[in-house]
Amino acid sequence: MTSPFRDNAAHHRYEIDHAGGPSFATYRDGQGVRAILHVETPAAARGQGHAAKLMEALVADARARQMKLTPICGYAAAWFRRNPAARDVLA
Repeated sequence: MTSPFRDNAAHHRYEIDHAGGPSFATYRDGQGVRAILHVETPAAARGQGHAAKLMEALVADARARQMKLTPICGYAAAWFRRNPAARDVLA
C-alpha cells in the first residue's frame, strides 16, 4: 500500500512510501521554477509504477501551487514526454 504523497521540504524532495521503501524525487528551487533533479525507487520496488505515481502527485502539487517545473532527471524528462497532459507545468 502506498502512503500519501508529501513534500519533504527539509530534504528538498517529494516522497511516497511503499512496501519496498520510499520513492523520492529531489528538487532545487530557483527563480520561480522547481528543477526535478533525480527520481528514484528502491531496486526491490522498481517496475511497479511507484515513480510514475510520484510524478503524477508532484505535477498535481505544482498545479496547486501554480509552480513551474523543469525536469533535469532523465526519468522525469521521459515521463513528461509520455504524459503530454502534464506539460502545462513545464517551465
